[in-house]
Amino acid sequence: MRRTVIAAMILSLGTVFAAAQNWPTKLVKIIVPFAAGATPDVVARLIADDLQTRLDQAFIVENRPGASGNTGTDAVAKAEPDGGTIGVSIGGPLAINTLLFPKLPYDPRKDLTLITLLVTQPSVLAVNAGLGVSDTRALIDVIKRNPGKYAFGSIGAGSLSHLAMEAIALKSGTQLVHVPYASSPQAVTALLRNDVQMVCLPAISIMPQLRAGAVKVLAVSTAERSPLLPDIPTLKEAGIDVEADAWSGLIAPAGLAKPMTARIGQFVAQAVTSPVIRDKLAAQFMTPIPGTPAEFRARIDNDIARWSPIIAAAKIKIE
Repeated sequence: MRRTVIAAMILSLGTVFAAAQNWPTKLVKIIVPFAAGATPDVVARLIADDLQTRLDQAFIVENRPGASGNTGTDAVAKAEPDGGTIGVSIGGPLAINTLLFPKLPYDPRKDLTLITLLVTQPSVLAVNAGLGVSDTRALIDVIKRNPGKYAFGSIGAGSLSHLAMEAIALKSGTQLVHVPYASSPQAVTALLRNDVQMVCLPAISIMPQLRAGAVKVLAVSTAERSPLLPDIPTLKEAGIDVEADAWSGLIAPAGLAKPMTARIGQFVAQAVTSPVIRDKLAAQFMTPIPGTPAEFRARIDNDIARWSPIIAAAKIKIE
């Protein structure tokens, strides 16, 4: 009996390793929990095109937007863990939303397999040029003299663009008015019109606006200066201890075999670090950061620890 059980286990392990070595054996669906054109969608399509060419197998990107990324991330969680469905998700559905929503349809820790981090993207603190400030300290001084007078735009309650500005206000002892918008373009338009006086948005949404002179970038939100924006100081350089980088990662349903997880991670890491894709990412102010599942988990845990006190202090909830 014991020999039979051992033989069955060996056969099962052999089947798992064989499946991992042969991945992909069928069409692979990459679910993106946001609309076409969003950063995770751009990354997913670059990966899909690369893998389809190199592996001679079909890859399709399926957009499942809704509920701040929860809908599409839940679709990944409920798929079969056979390598046929993977997903590109971000810090919202994987970390921040656990602090904002009273209940999620999935448990990010139990229902998902973390494969690899993909890219990181800096946000920038930008102001309407008419505000007449040239650096972050000057901005803080103006806000302090006029508490509650100035507004900032975001891409929705609980978004990174919202939390980053709440953190800046909290750490600098200032008061701001929050005005949420449905998208980055809408928030940028509001900034240009001076409907809001400042934003902290992904660099790709702001940098193209600088040429017209209506917007001024004061700081980058990363821990250190971004190699893609080397002349822009960090918030920390201005004495504001705030970090807010937007990252994305590759996920799969829980139960995906470790050999297959490793194989998928290896292929995707090769894709995002290839010279062609690296250049395309750089044009969008994105940097590839592939890594181990453990590094992915640490990134999620760090985000939860970073944003939990900000969310509590600002009393942010999503019903």
